[in-house]
Amino acid sequence: MTYGKDLAEYGIRVSQENDATYAEARLIDGHRTIFFLQNGTPMSGSELPWQGIGFRILIEGGLAFVSVDNLSKKAVENAILSGIKMAKASNPAEKIDFGEPISNVAKWRVPVKEKLTNIDTDTMLNLLQEMDKVAEGYNISTRATIFEAQSASKYIVTSEGTKIDAELSMLKYYCIATSKGILDSEQRFIDLTRSTGWEGTRVWLDQYEKQCKQLEKVSKQSDKRLTGVVDFVVSPEVVGIICHENSGHPSEGDRIMGREGAQAGESFWRDLKLGESKIGTEHVTICEDPTIPGTGGYYLWDDEGVKARNRILIKEGVVNEPLLNREFGKKFNLGSNGAARSENYNKEPIIRMANTYMQPGDFTLEELIEDIKHGIYMLSFTEWNIDDRRYQSKYVGFECYEIINGEVTHTMIRRPVMELTSVGLFSSIDGVSNELVFDFPGICGKSDPSQGVPVYAGGGCIRMRDIRLG
Repeated sequence: MTYGKDLAEYGIRVSQENDATYAEARLIDGHRTIFFLQNGTPMSGSELPWQGIGFRILIEGGLAFVSVDNLSKKAVENAILSGIKMAKASNPAEKIDFGEPISNVAKWRVPVKEKLTNIDTDTMLNLLQEMDKVAEGYNISTRATIFEAQSASKYIVTSEGTKIDAELSMLKYYCIATSKGILDSEQRFIDLTRSTGWEGTRVWLDQYEKQCKQLEKVSKQSDKRLTGVVDFVVSPEVVGIICHENSGHPSEGDRIMGREGAQAGESFWRDLKLGESKIGTEHVTICEDPTIPGTGGYYLWDDEGVKARNRILIKEGVVNEPLLNREFGKKFNLGSNGAARSENYNKEPIIRMANTYMQPGDFTLEELIEDIKHGIYMLSFTEWNIDDRRYQSKYVGFECYEIINGEVTHTMIRRPVMELTSVGLFSSIDGVSNELVFDFPGICGKSDPSQGVPVYAGGGCIRMRDIRLG
């Protein structure tokens, strides 16, 4: 790591010697263990070094990004000189400006009790196969599992004096599970990703079994469907994806200003006024907070060296604060709020979500349900879709039950469809439960070349009134 830091700082000096007005280096030095299993049988696996440096160079308003995985002075120098040429040649019509200089020096780490580097591959593989055996007991015929254990040191240094040391630890787990049902096959994407040491796996068996039980139950349901207008009570899993898609993405400053238009889409926030435009009821307050330990989106300093904090995207139904990095913080005249993240050393840091959730309200779950004459209790979803501006959206239920006269019945409703605009969705909410549950881990994709970063989302349960079923 010491030699890597020296090379990162060397790259900054070479940049400054060649007219850079700003230079930034992001070093990753670590290790990854990866397994892929099909129905419990290991199909491939590897232990890989995870090492490289990404540089951003700003010259006269032109920005270039370069990276190296060959940690030598010659490789760094060649990459920097290449970046210098690109920055000078870019000559953008609108000059990039990162705003006032930032000089932060700090250290942070993912809280860890059992280091992943101390866990042998046999132990990891044994756990994965034990989990797979659980699925066999629940009529789940096909399981495709991807596992990755990541440990790394990260060092961010800039020409402005920022120096951030971080120790990262993350477990990634994805399983596509398929069960042959009465009517047709049902499928569930199981994601257990989180920032943690090996101790985080202690709950995996229980969490995985819960998902398997749900998949088996849904696969055996009848074909009862509802039509017309009903009320909904929606669980934290569904609330999480709603907060992520209908609030988190449209709040991204680069989307609002069109930077992502040809890549990952735009934003309906473009036509709104911060602090004035009302898009939901007073029950709707949506936050974005990277500082929650154990979550997939956990960090204390972002990839531009800005201190992370909670961001309130929507406050009591009114659009409040976009997600911003330094470039777009300057354009909005608000400054960065610590939303710059990168998937890897070889990808540029851009505006990303971390942990997005709906702030708890004053109701209990029972109170939300007891006031519904006829409705649906949606515990999970199987499908979602949303347009490029994050406005027209669709959510299809997975495990759902009919509510009659304030009671949740045992009657399962097959794949009810909520299809409505973001404003229509948030304006239909008249109650939020008093709990905060992060029940939607995921990998969020964005940009070109694509970057996938771990995120979490959730909230309490919400009650939605007068929803016409699609």
